[in-house]
Amino acid sequence: MDLKLDQPMERGETHMVFVVIPRFNLGTLVNMIETMRIANYLSSQKSFSWEIVSFDGAQVIASSGLSVTASTDTENIRSADYVSVLASWGAEHYNNRNLVSWLRRRSRQGETICAVELGCYPVARAGLLAEKEATTHWSWMNGFKETFDNIDVKEQVFTTNNRVLTCAGAMAVVDMMLYIIEIIHGSAFSGEIADQMMVHSIREKSAPQRRTMGHGTVTLPPVIREAIALIERNIEEPLSVPEIAEALGVSQRQLERNFKKQIGCTVVQFGLLLRLQRARLLLISTNLSVREIATASGFNTLSHFAYSFGKFFDRRPSEYREAWPQDESAPSWPGTLSEFIASLQLKQQKKNAL
Repeated sequence: MDLKLDQPMERGETHMVFVVIPRFNLGTLVNMIETMRIANYLSSQKSFSWEIVSFDGAQVIASSGLSVTASTDTENIRSADYVSVLASWGAEHYNNRNLVSWLRRRSRQGETICAVELGCYPVARAGLLAEKEATTHWSWMNGFKETFDNIDVKEQVFTTNNRVLTCAGAMAVVDMMLYIIEIIHGSAFSGEIADQMMVHSIREKSAPQRRTMGHGTVTLPPVIREAIALIERNIEEPLSVPEIAEALGVSQRQLERNFKKQIGCTVVQFGLLLRLQRARLLLISTNLSVREIATASGFNTLSHFAYSFGKFFDRRPSEYREAWPQDESAPSWPGTLSEFIASLQLKQQKKNAL
């Protein structure tokens, strides 16, 4: 199926250009456009207009398999208030020099550049995020940090700098669009749009991207959240359970009991999962060697890393260097927290049955 935007549309008070990169997230594009469409619906004047462009041909296939028709006449695209770069799977290795040069020119012209999800990679390659705060989808954050050490990467829904925005993608783009609308038209108008979209709470830009940590719809107690945050911050040099308990001001027994009750596995098991997940992301998003990735993921020996990785993902680390192989119709994300806990519970059930 092809989704085509009638172009050009009458220019609104604020104009946005979307640059779509193959395998981008279609839902992200739709969420951003729908927010502007509702603004136009509620306003007596045309508040927003937009157009879609591509540096990779007129038909751009999204990660869902649907395609979008985009303009390829990038040199004659109208001036814009915002240029949003939308990318997802594969963008960590996408390096189109024409796009990079074009983004630099648009930035010099005074246009605000917005990097959405993995759109942070081409925007960073254009040098527009150097020494600035930036964010991306949490699952790709560590790989982005390793690739661009001159960027202050934050785990939050979106960031704002001087004419450069970054956003984690997915539903976070709605929060960012409502922020943009509030800046231009005021909080009352952005609130009306939120009501139309049935967005009950507009998140601040610094809000965390994740809430349940893969634990369904249950809100985790503060002590468990803090424990998880400590584990995540110390991936390279893992803390022991007594060290975590001491840092949180609770007993080791209390921490272990509450963690098992809320998460479904032990602190040690959860820490191992996070380290393996980090290693997997570094494998697919960086050019680091397997040995370097093992070290960066808190494994003392390469053999221990290879054994643990193979046991959990059922393949060797060297076989997991492409997130979405070209010969596969869809990407996969094996080894989720829910699957991990379910497998532990199944093993325990079998053990109890003996």
